Formats: sequence, structure tokens, C-alpha cells
Amino acid sequence: MTTAQSTFMENPNSYHGTDSERIEQALAAAARRGVPVCMTARRPDDCAERPYWLIDRAILLPGKSTLIIDNCAIKLSDSARDNFIRSANCGMGVRDIAPLADIHIIGIGNAELIGADRPRATGDGAKTLGERSYGTDAGKAEECQKGDWRNIGVLFARVSNFSISGLTLRDYHCWGISLEYCGHGRLTSLNFAAVGWKMIDGVKEPFLNQDGIDLRRGCYDIVIDGVSGYCGDDLVALTGIPSQRRDAGEPGSTMISGMGIAGMSDDIRHVVIRNVVGYCAGGHQIVRFLNTNGVKLHHVTLDGLTDTSPDGLRCHATVRIGDSNPTWGGVTPLGDTYGIIVRNVHASGKHAVMIAGSLCDAIISGVVNYNPDVEPVSFSSGREYIRNVQISDTITVGQMD
Repeated sequence: MTTAQSTFMENPNSYHGTDSERIEQALAAAARRGVPVCMTARRPDDCAERPYWLIDRAILLPGKSTLIIDNCAIKLSDSARDNFIRSANCGMGVRDIAPLADIHIIGIGNAELIGADRPRATGDGAKTLGERSYGTDAGKAEECQKGDWRNIGVLFARVSNFSISGLTLRDYHCWGISLEYCGHGRLTSLNFAAVGWKMIDGVKEPFLNQDGIDLRRGCYDIVIDGVSGYCGDDLVALTGIPSQRRDAGEPGSTMISGMGIAGMSDDIRHVVIRNVVGYCAGGHQIVRFLNTNGVKLHHVTLDGLTDTSPDGLRCHATVRIGDSNPTWGGVTPLGDTYGIIVRNVHASGKHAVMIAGSLCDAIISGVVNYNPDVEPVSFSSGREYIRNVQISDTITVGQMD
């Protein structure tokens, strides 16, 4: 970015206070002027010599805002129990999530979001701190003892006409990017670097549920193009799982929208995923489609996935569709997962393309399977849950005719 381009934008380096306060001042000024915020490397000052931004709370983006992260890093402090970035319409105690539009996060060059050295909490809402996933808040009676939506890296809820691009996320505390009831958006050129654990004070501590990208209930009309790297859990997941009865903005849940948003469909639909190159360091899935308990998933295309798992590591499935877990209601009825296209997949997993739930009116083609112990497409839930699925042009490398 040229000097001329950057001068009309707001830069937190122009303000005073803590790093979080400086970013918030820049965002407020940008909103008044109608210009983007451009974060460049933090200038050393009397408070600290470090070049990265150390934040104590989430960066809240309002509608009609653009945040440019230009060759710099944003890191969560050890005192933060919050997201890196969140849409400003949601948060603790916010019961009514109002719609927002036109929010854009643009990474330029080496733009990084980095987790805390000693996070207060990690993992999703099913994980107890200190028992299954790391957190310095473990055992503190005044703090929520479950992971929740605050552990997510970038969290948008009920946002339309948005984009997130050009970022690397490292050692984040739960899912890297999570969208709820969001539509008409693009996620492009995103890299992930997380392994499901971290060495802290000489101890290997678990960081569970380190998915890369999660599209949750109600997401629609979204393109994901260009995902790379590795993470502790599924690299890209479409997960429509109903929440327990709770209000929006409550702690203890990974869904900030609670049980849902009135008047909006829970279904995940009209999604295109292209050019995924990476692996799951935790041995789960690289791409997962999961809808349960009445949430439908349809009109989804996955085109171009290369499993880069290193020697000695096989993820459970390179692509997994559905699940039979009784916790989520078992296999979904035929017709709840339909209109799925999976093509151009290089797979090295214990399963290549695994149909673990129901599937109908779908196409699976162009699967190159590098695991001679399995077929290119497996049916773990049983063929009785399959209807009108066309499978073609699949091979297993090294297998004799």
C-alpha cells in the first residue's frame, strides 16, 4: 500500500492509550469520516517496544466498516477472554442481534492473528477448562468453566455483504473463523497454523476444537476460496447443530446467537468451497458437512481439495458428510442433506470421501484416493441412507485393475 493510499485512512498509531483503546479510537474516527482503518506495525513508544498489537478485548466492527491489517500482527493478551475481531452487533448480554452489512477485513502481506501465550480459556462450549482443554480461568468460581464463543478468533453474526481475506491465524483458542446467520459473503486466501495443543511453561497443553472456518446455522450465499495450512480440528466445516435452550449473548455456548434468530432460516445453503490445500493436524476431517436435528444443508459445492497430510498422519476423513452420533439425533432423514457436489479431491485420509449420515441428489466425482486400504467413497452409515447419488471418475493410486 502506498503512502498516498494510507494517508486518508485512520491508523491506530495516531492515537494514545492501550493498544485496544487506540484501535477503538481509530475505528470511531473512521466511522465518522467514512474511511477504512489501516493497521500497520505498531510503532514503539514509552509503553512498549514491540511491533505487534496486544489487545485486551475484541475489535468490534460496525456495519459499513473496513479493517485493513497491513503486514502486522494482532495478538491476544493473557488477560483477554475474547475474540480477535467480532461484529459489533453481538456480545455478552446482547439478546437481540440486529442485522449489519458491509463489513470487510483485508489482510495485506504478512497479516497475522495470534493467540495468547497463556489463554484464559480454550475449546468449545462442551469442554470444561482444565479437564479437557487448557485455560487459566480453570477452577475460578467467578468465571465460566466452559469454553464458549469468546474463544473464537473472528466471529460474525447476522452480517451480510461481507468479506474476510488475506489472514493467517496462529494458535487461536477454538475455531478460527465462525459465521452465524451470515450471507452474501466471501472468505478468501486464508491460512491456518494450529496443531491442537501448545507448549506452555514446559507442558504440552490441549487446545481443543481448533477448526479453521466454520459456517454455522443460517449461513447462505457464501464463497470460500483459497484455504491453506493446518489446524487441530476440521479445516473447513459447515455445522448446523441446534443449540440448547438459551438466550443470545450468554456464556458457555459456542453459538453467540443462542437458539437462533427469529424469522431467519437455520438451514445452511448456497455455499461454494474452492481450492483447499491443507490437513488436520489433530486427525479429524479436512472438510466436514454436518447438519442435525432438522437443520438442512443443501446447494453446496466443494471443488478442489488437496490433502497435504505429512507422512505418518492420516486424518479420519478427507471429506466427511453427515454423522450418526446419537447426541445430535443420529442419521438425518433422507432429504435433509441434498444438492451436494464434491469433485476434484486428492485424499490421503483413513477415509477419502466418507458418507457418515444421509445424502441424496448429489454428485461425487474426480476423487484420487492415496490410501490403498479404503475405497474412494465409503458408506459408514449404510447404503439405505443414500438416494440418487452419482459417483464417477474415482481411483485408488496403485490399485491394480
